[in-house]
Amino acid sequence: MIIYICLVVLIGLIFGSFSTAFSYRFPRRINFIKGRSFCDKCKTKISWYDNLPLISFVLLGGRCRACHKKISFRYPLIELAIASSFLLIFLVAGSCGINASPLCLWKDSLGFLFYPFVLFIFLLTSWIFIIDLEKRIIPDELVFIAIALTAFALIFIKGDQFYLRLLTATVSAFSLLLIHLTTRGRGMGLGDVKFALLPGLFLGWPLALVWLFAAFLTGAIVAIILILLGRAKGKDKIAFGPFLALAFYLVTLYGNTFLKWIIP
Repeated sequence: MIIYICLVVLIGLIFGSFSTAFSYRFPRRINFIKGRSFCDKCKTKISWYDNLPLISFVLLGGRCRACHKKISFRYPLIELAIASSFLLIFLVAGSCGINASPLCLWKDSLGFLFYPFVLFIFLLTSWIFIIDLEKRIIPDELVFIAIALTAFALIFIKGDQFYLRLLTATVSAFSLLLIHLTTRGRGMGLGDVKFALLPGLFLGWPLALVWLFAAFLTGAIVAIILILLGRAKGKDKIAFGPFLALAFYLVTLYGNTFLKWIIP
């Protein structure tokens, strides 16, 4: 078990390192496949021995080897967050025989394809979280890839789940679309509306409702905190995508527990 945990953390750190570069380059339309990573201060290309997840950050004291300017904490934070999320998914899925989780249905249905599928879906979700938080956009490409993969994977789930989840996804997106139309785009962007299709398909009914409730609750709490701290004003727009993504992650892991709190 310890070996598996170490392996999952290592894979998470590797993908976390890639995520720092991808989430920076993709919204700026910089090629993320070719070319080494570079310092965003002096533009010096980073050598392979300085491109190791977290280790280089610690060994270099959080500074660029070339220009000695501070490296943004976004890089180690993203790497740690991705590795932690991978590990938590592995641990929750591993306890399906003891504790029921929305992940368990996917695990029972997909077999050996379960971990590649789920980890990639949440990798896409993480990129959406980061990009919307930093650039206030939700890339259609990432959303549509995640939706297409989830729709295809639903074929392996027995029963009428596909049609029920398709209906749930439509209702979820339509709910946010109403907010978008009512507020004329000030309260909700179309990117949020498109993203809502993913949790609707992945979670189904009634967990999609729990997801919406969790997203609005966390969004409201953070907004109130920012206003009280003087970091935002009542009329300021706050990106809602990160709350949708975070709630999606939490409800996927612990949605059945949240549902019991709401409906004892």
